[in-house]
Amino acid sequence: MSYAGSNPGPFDPSDPSDPFGPFGPPRPRRSPLRRPLTVALAALVPGALLGWLAYDALGGTGGGGTDGPGAGAAPSVLSSPANGSDGSDGAGGSGGSGGDGKTGVGTGTASAPASAGSGATSLRGKVVVIDPGHNPTNYQHTADINRKVDIGTNRKECDTTGTSTNSGYSEAEFTLDVAHRLRTLLQQQGATVRLTQDADRPFGPCVDERARIGNAAHADAVVSIHADGAGAGQRGFHVILPGAVHEGGADTRAIVAPSKDLGKLVAGDFTRATGTSPSNYVGDGTGLVTREDLGGLNLSTVPKVFIECGNMRDTNDAALLTSGAWRQKAAQGISEGIVSFLRG
Repeated sequence: MSYAGSNPGPFDPSDPSDPFGPFGPPRPRRSPLRRPLTVALAALVPGALLGWLAYDALGGTGGGGTDGPGAGAAPSVLSSPANGSDGSDGAGGSGGSGGDGKTGVGTGTASAPASAGSGATSLRGKVVVIDPGHNPTNYQHTADINRKVDIGTNRKECDTTGTSTNSGYSEAEFTLDVAHRLRTLLQQQGATVRLTQDADRPFGPCVDERARIGNAAHADAVVSIHADGAGAGQRGFHVILPGAVHEGGADTRAIVAPSKDLGKLVAGDFTRATGTSPSNYVGDGTGLVTREDLGGLNLSTVPKVFIECGNMRDTNDAALLTSGAWRQKAAQGISEGIVSFLRG
């Protein structure tokens, strides 16, 4: 902007009436502190600017809030598993079997990888015992598995061979595969996981020993995995809860309530994860059944449930049970129920 014109400014050098002449008024005397202050300010301003930029880049403006840059939570390790084709998505870690019953490690993933701050160690210090029903080679040891053992209320066979689909896919293969997948998911949450058997013994263990394994581990939760052998047309899953038994060597009174809590959570999450309905032949549509004749429950001193994941003799259920992708969902549902129970 120029001040030239008919009304020049008071210190215009072209104004002859200017008392200070062409060089304007005398300059004021500089303070001796002016130069040091200027240097200090020149050093401080860039530093402050850099500090603010770093703070903003690190999400400081959103710290502690719910919608700031740093507020997003890491994904849960219990996110939905990748679906794969039957037999090729063996995501259950070593020993997982696919839809063709062959043992091996597949190419699928069990869950999203654990990441820092995602709750990957939320179950650290917790012990979970997984009890895969039956044993793949029980049928070769009929004399051993037919001998009677004490289950508290009476005596019962050590174990059985289990059932199978009409095409020959055995319950023992199914339970071990789901157990491997479930173990992987729980270990990713930080839990200590033990199996009662891993096809690492010729038969069994017997039902009383299965209970003792969970007791000796001081397990926070035990889940016994099975599949049913009911008639065709009878479909769906059900969770078996221990009844109140106090007889002989059995006393379940202390575990009835926590086992019921565990069973309800497992049933609810199993339904959501697999999309399957509770049994249409037991449990009155609740998916929950209480029994007092199972040694694995009667002799347990820690919270424990059984889950019958479906009916192997029904063609519709069998199609699910023989699917590797569905077995992954089954393991996911059971895992989520256990995690919810252990988190209280």
